[in-house]
Amino acid sequence: MAKEIIDGQTMTRALTRITYEIIERNKGIEDLVLVGIKTRGVFVAHRIESRLKQLENISIPVAELDITPYRDDKDDQHDTGDVKASPLDFDITNKHVILTDDVLYTGRTIRAAMDALMSSGRPKKISLAVLVDRGHRELPIRADFVGKNIPTSQREKIRVFMKEIDGEDKVEIE
Repeated sequence: MAKEIIDGQTMTRALTRITYEIIERNKGIEDLVLVGIKTRGVFVAHRIESRLKQLENISIPVAELDITPYRDDKDDQHDTGDVKASPLDFDITNKHVILTDDVLYTGRTIRAAMDALMSSGRPKKISLAVLVDRGHRELPIRADFVGKNIPTSQREKIRVFMKEIDGEDKVEIE
């Protein structure tokens, strides 16, 4: 049984708070770019960029990152061919990349995303912004910007719904 733990208004506030933190920690944002992990991380990135535009009247590049070829849990373990993700829309070399995703759990998705980023260029810095941090890390990865910390058990699932793909904004735990 699913229980709503974040409604649309709370989600908007969390993303606004993340945006303010990004502004505060980055004196000048000329080297700043947002890269969203497909699928919902892309929407998180676009919403942060939209709030930056509203608050600071600046626009920064946003790209989407497909990490599928870099995952370590693929069924196709015997395929050791060259791994190549889709190229980003812009060069990330010497840029401060803010990687965005909806939920941070074991850290494996983020590790795969960093591998994909590094194959696209050499960023000056990578920061991580997530809507929900649910704990249970398997790798030494932590988010720099967190919308909401939601401690969970391993048996529970977090489901993020976003208007762009699901028709409404909310987060549920089941």
